[in-house]
Amino acid sequence: MTRIIADISVSLDGFVTGPDPGPDNGLGTGGEALHTWAFSDDPDDRRVLREATARSGAVILGRHLFDVVDGPNGWDDESGYGAGEVGKPAFVVVTSSPPESVRLTDLDWTFVTTGLPDAVTAARERAEAASSDSGEDLDVVLMGGGATIGSALDAGLVDALTLHLAPVVLGAGTPLFTGGAPRTLVQRSVTSTSTATHLTYDVL
Repeated sequence: MTRIIADISVSLDGFVTGPDPGPDNGLGTGGEALHTWAFSDDPDDRRVLREATARSGAVILGRHLFDVVDGPNGWDDESGYGAGEVGKPAFVVVTSSPPESVRLTDLDWTFVTTGLPDAVTAARERAEAASSDSGEDLDVVLMGGGATIGSALDAGLVDALTLHLAPVVLGAGTPLFTGGAPRTLVQRSVTSTSTATHLTYDVL
């Protein structure tokens, strides 16, 4: 069964970027520390990254994040989706208007201009098709940014939430949670390494 999984790295004080993020400074000042785990040699970090990348039948991201990963300082052949794993699922971007051009033309991009629920529907269709082709159950992964994941949680579109809690306090930046409807979570797994605590919750 295809699930919708929100998956994002976050600081101890709840930020998914440092201060002043932008296309040329995607994670903001100091925000690189959030993703140290994704480039770690720790076998548990590698396993978490490998399993998450392998289960991704389709990936949803917001327009700001797309502009970062498709920008000149964004993804490349060695560090794309899944960092060193460099997975190539279908990507669905929530945006008010499609970009004029795409740098990463070797990836499968779909641009949805009618809102997040429609993006989730499109991504689910892509993930289910990929599942049929592979014979494995693949998921839709909401990789961010923080506002996209927060909106999906508020709209009840998320089945599971995976947080990679980095041992850093950023002080400011882009918050993951900004209010919204209360949600009950059921903890399913915890993996601790020197670079992060990987937490997975079912969202009720």
